[in-house]
Amino acid sequence: MGLLSQGSPLSWEETRRYAEHVRRHGILQFLHIYRALRDRHKDVLKWGDEVEYMLVKFDHENKKVRLLLCGEEVLQTLQDKGEKVNPNHPTLWRPEYGSYMIEGTPGQPYGGTMSEFNTVQDNMRKRRQEAASVLKENEAVCTVTSFPSTLTRNIRHRRGEKVVINVPIFKDKNTPSPFIETFPNDDGEAAKAAKPDYIYMDAMGFGMGNCCLQVTFQACSISEARYLYDQLATICPIVMALSAASPFYRGYVSDIDCRWGVISASVDDRTREERGLEPLKNNHYRISKSRYDSIDSYLSECGEKYNDIDLTIDKDIYEHLIKEGIDHLLAQHIAHLFIRDPLTLFEEKIHLDDANESDHFENIQSTNWQTMRFKPPPPNSDIGWRVEFRPMEVQLTDFENSAYVVFVVLLTRVILSYKLDFLIPLSKVDENMKVAQKRDAVRQGMFYFRKDICKGGNAVLDGCGSAQNGTGTDTEEYTLMSIDTIINGKEGVFPGLIPILNSYLENMEVDVDTRCTILNYLKLIKKRASGELMTVARWMREFIAQHPDYKQDSVITDEMNYSLMWKCNQIAQGQAECPELLGVGFNKKQSGNKTDSL
Repeated sequence: MGLLSQGSPLSWEETRRYAEHVRRHGILQFLHIYRALRDRHKDVLKWGDEVEYMLVKFDHENKKVRLLLCGEEVLQTLQDKGEKVNPNHPTLWRPEYGSYMIEGTPGQPYGGTMSEFNTVQDNMRKRRQEAASVLKENEAVCTVTSFPSTLTRNIRHRRGEKVVINVPIFKDKNTPSPFIETFPNDDGEAAKAAKPDYIYMDAMGFGMGNCCLQVTFQACSISEARYLYDQLATICPIVMALSAASPFYRGYVSDIDCRWGVISASVDDRTREERGLEPLKNNHYRISKSRYDSIDSYLSECGEKYNDIDLTIDKDIYEHLIKEGIDHLLAQHIAHLFIRDPLTLFEEKIHLDDANESDHFENIQSTNWQTMRFKPPPPNSDIGWRVEFRPMEVQLTDFENSAYVVFVVLLTRVILSYKLDFLIPLSKVDENMKVAQKRDAVRQGMFYFRKDICKGGNAVLDGCGSAQNGTGTDTEEYTLMSIDTIINGKEGVFPGLIPILNSYLENMEVDVDTRCTILNYLKLIKKRASGELMTVARWMREFIAQHPDYKQDSVITDEMNYSLMWKCNQIAQGQAECPELLGVGFNKKQSGNKTDSL
């Protein structure tokens, strides 16, 4: 989620009084880090994943399932049994937004050898088993993105009114038209903010209470981190659509498949002035997006010409950074992040040593929740420059989560090895983000994607011909493609990311067992992209549609929710087959045996 600290939280009024203090010292802290580490090179590849889990309790007698509000207690137990007694424990556990959520990561980052890919799923399985072992009977740890049934302070206080989340309802055969909700205990705000044919939500928890899957990479230098940041930003909408897993909100079937826009609205702390609804009087800027959204500027030199989004920046901070020797692209990136206020502040964390601490910088940096995050090293650590890939929805099983993680990590290796170029105008990436969240975007959506990704011609990659001839004569650099074309390729149009990954793997020394594992992961991605296998969102929709209690009215009852969550739990535990989601024999790692050809 970002920076989660412990201490004595200040009220919003107190936090606001210190906003300038936090911004000023946050910039000083960034400058200390930059000056000390800008020339740091030759860091080795390290990476790690973060899986967010929901804790639930099944009531089998009444066929209900509820969120289990014991995350803090579970977390304490897991830490006491793990990292606190063994610094090299294979798992780490951290708090998450909701009291029914916990986050698990590997105990140590993975390294650069191919064999590391063979350990990811085992570690995820270990995390799931550890968490389950401290729960009671009928309690479970689930990896679902959004809890289908019904369910902070400072977001609302800064904004000056409740957040407004309107998600389009899925119009089934018996869904009322128009679909209009009534709110018996409404103070008037809900009736005013809710829209016909939309599901209405008005609290931060409806968004930040969703779970996701993230990957962080350590680059060998700051310039490599900036290059990866830009290249992966264009991949975010594609992988988000591929990992779509959240079609239900507040007990209704929605017309979207991804959580992103819901979270974006749930933490939108912009005032009416900042949203352009009233003239600027008490605020400094018009701000075009929520603090949870897609990136607004590329960071590498090759990305500069594609920065076609108007960027709101704090001009004083920008000029200060330029004066201190920060280049234009990085200065505007930081100055853009720092138009935001700190949302939380702890009494113990106000006055810090700027040369040796970075909490004020992280306070702003970590509450800009964007598709990609550029992460400077923490002071006085052996950690290098990193980037975080943030758009993925968490999947039901450890196999799926491992597959998506390995796919993205492999992609970074190929981008760096082959010097690939996925850049398109950032405004087109934003358009892709909108398409990616729509229902069944994997099969129905068309996405802007670069045609010539191997500039200059790359002999290693057969198939980078035709539109990808690298001559620079093609006036149109990008075109609309389906996810199937982007992932699997189409002759004469695009080589496909998986064929490129296969070319890379053929040139690497990979042991048979690891290769078998990787190919099974890539097979899942390939078949999800082609539509042969369902996304989690599509599978959930079909499960509810076929439930005997479903009345084709877009309503998910308690019993339907129970049935769905129980099925998800059985699949995750390996107690139920689900070939339409996972394929046949998806989880059988057979050392030495050939897998199906990709």
